[in-house]
Amino acid sequence: MATRDLATDQLAMIVAASKRPVLFYEGEFSGGTLRLWTGVGTISWNSQSWTGAGSLLGIGEIQETTEIRASGTTLSLNGLSTSFISLALAQCRKGLPGRVWLGGLDASNAVIADPYMAFEGRLDVPEITDEGETCNVSVSYESRLILLERPKERRVTHEDQQIDYPGDLFREYIAGLQDREIVW
Repeated sequence: MATRDLATDQLAMIVAASKRPVLFYEGEFSGGTLRLWTGVGTISWNSQSWTGAGSLLGIGEIQETTEIRASGTTLSLNGLSTSFISLALAQCRKGLPGRVWLGGLDASNAVIADPYMAFEGRLDVPEITDEGETCNVSVSYESRLILLERPKERRVTHEDQQIDYPGDLFREYIAGLQDREIVW
């Protein structure tokens, strides 16, 4: 069995007869950072307070692969009041980070040290399903490896050179060379 970077306490929880796993979600939005966990009530971990979302919080499948390819996951909040629709649309910004940790609780409901980061990605698109008096908000996250699939939009121009090296004149005359006839 691969142990990854799991702490000794995490490994002990996994092999114990009685398991109490929990998931922690941290997502950044334009209005601030949202921290939720899959239990009820407020819990303290990593010097932060995490709000329990219970069964309202859903986290999609987190895939692992030996290939170098992008994979994502989805976080959903179900059964919310329809007043959250405008809030969700206003707060979601493409590219903001989100993380999911796998942890466990001991018998006294304290977080077992060092939960394992199961996923880290960037916010892709929110999806809102309106069901009359309630709504479901799902936010998709993509791995940073998705950047490998996007083409680079850089050019050999003076303006592009200024992005990385402001004031550099190395490519200043390239545009004028395009139609110039040079006699040898």
